[in-house]
Amino acid sequence: KDANAALLSNFEVYQLLTDLKQQRKESGKSKQSSGQQNLNTIMYETLKYISKTPCKYQSPEIVREFLVAMKDHKLTK
Repeated sequence: KDANAALLSNFEVYQLLTDLKQQRKESGKSKQSSGQQNLNTIMYETLKYISKTPCKYQSPEIVREFLVAMKDHKLTK
């Protein structure tokens, strides 16, 4: 499958952003360019919004169970 055409669930985006946030905390602070600051703002705003949704309480198992349950319906993107 084309990796550029894949859709991400809110859970996957939440996991990615929280992992990136944790990595940045562990690596320490360094001087950042304006482009990096813009990216940080986008990450912060996205994480702030998405953490108010149910995906915050989901797990990979729950998402997998949902996908299996929906498979019989043959839905498309």
